[in-house]
Amino acid sequence: MLIRVAGLVFIILCLPVFALIGALIVVFDGMPFLYVQQRIGRYGVPFFIYKFRTMRTGAENERRRLLRKNESDGPVFKIHNDPRFAGIGKFLSHTGLDELPQLYNIFRGEMAFIGPRPLPVSEAKALQPWMQARHAILPGVISPAILTGKYHKNFTRWMKSDVAYAKQKSVQGDARLVFRFIFFILGLLWKELLG
Repeated sequence: MLIRVAGLVFIILCLPVFALIGALIVVFDGMPFLYVQQRIGRYGVPFFIYKFRTMRTGAENERRRLLRKNESDGPVFKIHNDPRFAGIGKFLSHTGLDELPQLYNIFRGEMAFIGPRPLPVSEAKALQPWMQARHAILPGVISPAILTGKYHKNFTRWMKSDVAYAKQKSVQGDARLVFRFIFFILGLLWKELLG
């Protein structure tokens, strides 16, 4: 309950940022400014995740054409400098600002601030049985694996990190991760603004 209240508080505090980002997406690439996708959550229950749209409309239909550029060695599809980015999409994705609408998922009790990133349904179906342990806890906006910066390049290592986190999740550990994440995001912002 406390996490859900915190999610609501952050939503209220971030409303001006939400409005600004939404307006910029509409100006540079049109509507819609949100992207909604079904993902797998705690106990394998599907839910809809909310993100600011970073790619051009219909980008999912281009996935097959870009398969050879996939940077992940597992069932996920990741391209760091995805050619489908639109408008300010690359900046939002590389700084993590596209994930801000997931505060609503936190408020709904579908996500936590910290936890394994929820996978799209099709990708979650390809997980090996031992990897399912990552679904024992709420998925998170912030993933410990993301802090490596190249988490997606070794899928097995990523899943091992998620499973280990799910088994040893603690308030103290999450507090340390929040501080690490703040510096990580500041570094990404600095890099994107200078780059």
